[in-house]
Parts: sequence; structure tokens; C-alpha cells
Amino acid sequence: MKSRFPLLLVLVSLSAVAFGQSDAQKSFDKLKTLAATWQGPASIDPPMSDMHNGSAVQVSMRVTSRGNALVHEMKDPATGDDPTKFDHPITMFYLDGDRLLLTHYCDAGNRPRMTARTSADGKTVEFDFLDVSGGTQHGHMDHAVFTFIDANHHLEDWTYMMPGDKPMHAHMDLKRQ
Repeated sequence: MKSRFPLLLVLVSLSAVAFGQSDAQKSFDKLKTLAATWQGPASIDPPMSDMHNGSAVQVSMRVTSRGNALVHEMKDPATGDDPTKFDHPITMFYLDGDRLLLTHYCDAGNRPRMTARTSADGKTVEFDFLDVSGGTQHGHMDHAVFTFIDANHHLEDWTYMMPGDKPMHAHMDLKRQ
């Protein structure tokens, strides 16, 4: 009689891959519920001279490409809409096989990619640095966390690595507009 152990091992391996894809899809679907315009106070640690803690930030998110991508754009609502003069970083969220990735099109001129992991309760999607294209002499985005409070309220935490690997943390408390 032939052992069924190899067949069992293959089935268990395939089910693990299927669950991973399911988790990535669930996280992506959860992020897509944020499609809207959001506004709220932002704080920076360590503080920056040209930005006061508690200053307003506006985030717009929209689903695009037949549901295959989510566009996230940050800006200061007190500045103009000219992205050649003011910071308007864009982040794209998308599925790549069994992973949820983001690519951040940074005002520093580079494009870091991060891969997601979701908390057990599904209320937090955290992105860890994967790699970066472009120069990093001005630093690069390194980490992001999205925390879902309710349908009209979420938090965003972004970590930027300054030159010399000094982290700068931005916290945004955002409400749906």
C-alpha cells in the first residue's frame, strides 16, 4: 500500500497558499472601503520647522483600474493644487499574486515598495519595507500602518527614513468628508 503522506503534504501546502491569497484579498478589499476624501490633524515626530503638529492634512483615495488598484494622495489643504510646487505624494495599492503591495511615489524622487500584513482582528493593515527604486540620498518612506476605527474614521501612521537612517514618524487622525 502506497503512503498518502505526500498527497496530504501537497494539499496542506496548497491550502496555505489559498489562505494567504484570501488574506491579501481581504486586506485589499478592506482598504478599498476607504475610497473617499479624508481630513484631519497630522503630527510629526521629531517635529519639523515648516509643519506644526496638529496641522490639517487631506487624503483622497479612489479605486481605479477596474478595482485592481487603489490610489492614495496626500496634501496640505491650505496649499494650492499644483503638484509641481507643493507636496502631493501618491501611493498605489495593488495585489501581486498572493501579496498586497504598495508603491509610494515620493516627493523625494524615489519609489519604495512595501508588503502588507494584517492583524488577527483585521482592524490594522501594516506595510513593511520591501525595496526602493530611485535615489535615497534624501531619505525614503519605510513603513505604513492603516488602522480602521469605523466606516468614517481611520488612522494612518507613516515612517520616513531620513538620511543617516533617522526615522521620522507621521500620525494622521482622519475623518471622512
